[in-house]
This record gives sequence, C-alpha cells and structure tokens, in this order.
Amino acid sequence: MSDPTELSRRERQIMDAIFAQGEATVNQIVAALPDPPTPMAVRRMLHILKEKGFVKGRQDGREVVYSPRQSRENAGKRALQHVIDTFFGGAVDEALAAHLAGRKPVSPEQLSRLDYLIEQARKEGR
Repeated sequence: MSDPTELSRRERQIMDAIFAQGEATVNQIVAALPDPPTPMAVRRMLHILKEKGFVKGRQDGREVVYSPRQSRENAGKRALQHVIDTFFGGAVDEALAAHLAGRKPVSPEQLSRLDYLIEQARKEGR
C-alpha cells in the first residue's frame, strides 16, 4: 500500500467517504463530499487511487463499486504511525501526552483500557 501522505486533500476526502460507507459508487461518493467536484472528476481521482493501491473496484451492473484495499483499522494504524513519526519523532509517550492534554476528556473506561494495554506491553517486552 502506498504512503498515506501521497494523498491530496480531495483524495483523502474520497477515501473517508468510502471508509464511512464500506464501499461506494461514484454517485455515492459525490453525495458525501463537501463542495463536490463533478462525477467525472471523482472517477478520475478514483482511477488515480486505484493506481496508487488505495482502492479496488468491482463491476455491479452498470456501476463500479469502490472499496478500500486495506481495512479501516490498518489504514488508521498506518496514518497514526505516520503522525507519531512526523510530529513526535516516533515517541509514542509524547503523542499520548499531547492527546491527553487536549480538551476532550478521557473516560474512566478509556483510562482503564490504557492501563491494561500498557501492562500487556510491559509483559510482552514491547
């Protein structure tokens, strides 16, 4: 899979629309985009996304239905790793500290989950 930083703003919006729906036709993607371009422009961007390895298409009658080539979870992990590497020099603790210092409060359930994950990482030597 290509590097997520290779995506333009509009390509990211198209990928977001596809991830949100699981799979989508050109018209469904156009309907989900802010200030959408023409369907022909979206088709061209989807062709580029196919060449870059981000989407695949399958024929469904007269329509092509597009879906991501990797799961949302894997795409999210790659994007998060890119952010951590780019903005925090690979330091997970600094990234987490920055997130926790944000305005949105972390629920007790989320904190318990973080405690559990940290303990598992310690046990596994990660």
